[in-house]
Amino acid sequence: MSVPSIGARTNVTTAIATASQKTGIDFNYLLGQAQVESGMRADARARTSSATGLYQFIEQSWLGVVKEHGQKHGLGWAADSIKRTSSGRFVVSDAATRQAILSLRTDPNAASVMAAEHASDNKDALEASLGREATGTDLYMAHFLGLGGARKFLRAMDADPDRGAAGMFPAAARANRNIFYAPDGSQRSLGQIYERFAGKLDKGAAAVGATGLASGSLDAKFEQLVQSLGEDVEVVLGNDAVAQDRGWLTTLDRLESAGRLKASALPTVNPLRPTPETAKLAYLMLARLGA
Repeated sequence: MSVPSIGARTNVTTAIATASQKTGIDFNYLLGQAQVESGMRADARARTSSATGLYQFIEQSWLGVVKEHGQKHGLGWAADSIKRTSSGRFVVSDAATRQAILSLRTDPNAASVMAAEHASDNKDALEASLGREATGTDLYMAHFLGLGGARKFLRAMDADPDRGAAGMFPAAARANRNIFYAPDGSQRSLGQIYERFAGKLDKGAAAVGATGLASGSLDAKFEQLVQSLGEDVEVVLGNDAVAQDRGWLTTLDRLESAGRLKASALPTVNPLRPTPETAKLAYLMLARLGA
C-alpha cells in the first residue's frame, strides 16, 4: 500500500474535520477509522470486494447512505438518481450516473461526510437500543458487523464478555479468521475482540496525529472519575499528575469494556463527602489494575 503525500493527507484530514463539525461525530474516531480502513488513502481499493475509498464503502452501502443523506450535503442529484427496490436493493437506472455516484467514494469530502452520517445513524440506533452512550469502538463494531450484528455483539458482551465470538458470528469468523481466532487457533472472546478493535482504532488515530482516543469517551470517563472523587484527587496527585498520567485510565477503559473490571473491586466513595484517603485508595487500586 502506497503512503499518501503530506499534501494529500492534509486534504483528507481537513475533509474529516469538516465532516466531524457537520455531524457531531468525534473527529478522533473518524480519523482512526480512516487510518485503519485505508491508511488515509482516498483512492484505496480492496482486492476481494467492491470496497473503495477512505472508509472502504461497498457499492450497496454507499448508495444507501447517499440516498439517505446526499440531499443535505449538495448531492441531491445523486440521491434523486438512487432508487430502492422492493427487495431493499439500491439501484441507479443510468449506468454513467451510477458510476459517477460510486466514484464519489474516492472524493475525501464526500467520503468523510457520508462516513460521518453513517456513523451518526449507527450511534443513534445503538444508543436507543443499548440505553447508554455509544463509544467509538461500538460504532466500529457497527461498521464491521452491520447495525444488527453490532447490537447482538454488544448485548452479548455486556452479559458475558468471555463468551466465544466465532460461534455467534460464523460467517464473519470465516471471512475474518485473524480477528476471531488467536494465532494458536483458540477462539477469541467477545471482550477480547472488542478490546482489540479499540486498540486498533486508537493506534490508527495516533499514527496520523490525533490528540485524543478514537475508541471511546475516555475524556468523559476521566471527568466522571474526578467528579466522583472530588477535589481531593488533586491533593493526592496534583493537577499536573492528573493531566499527564492517563495511561492507567486507558487501561481502565479497556478493562471495563472487556468486562474484566468489576464494581466490587473499587472503593465506595461518597461523591458529596470524599476524603483524601478514599481518593488515594481509588487511584492506587485503579493504577494497580492498569499495571
